[in-house]
Amino acid sequence: MNVTEFQQWVKDYYEARGWSELDIFIRIGFLAEETGEVARAIRSLEIGRDRPDEVIGSLEENIQELTEELGDVLGNLIVIANKYNIPLEEVFNAHKKKLSERYNQAWVSSRLLGEK
Repeated sequence: MNVTEFQQWVKDYYEARGWSELDIFIRIGFLAEETGEVARAIRSLEIGRDRPDEVIGSLEENIQELTEELGDVLGNLIVIANKYNIPLEEVFNAHKKKLSERYNQAWVSSRLLGEK
């Protein structure tokens, strides 16, 4: 599935569930919550969890959890993009253009090649 197809799938799915009707400020709250869950999943991978009421997952389980939480963040970002009729491909291109213009292309290229 390409990015455009996925964006449409999220639109259709969220609309069918009634989730697209939520106020944009509620959606921002969901995005913040899901971002926190990404942070928690990364913490589990990097330094572990030490609360007695939590189960310690395997590396594969923790990576799966991070994958799912990243998907939740992406879903919320897509809903926001859809609200304002912004294709994800346009988001990708705008981000790439902004970074390319902000930073000297030669510097970026040398960093990617491992030069100092």
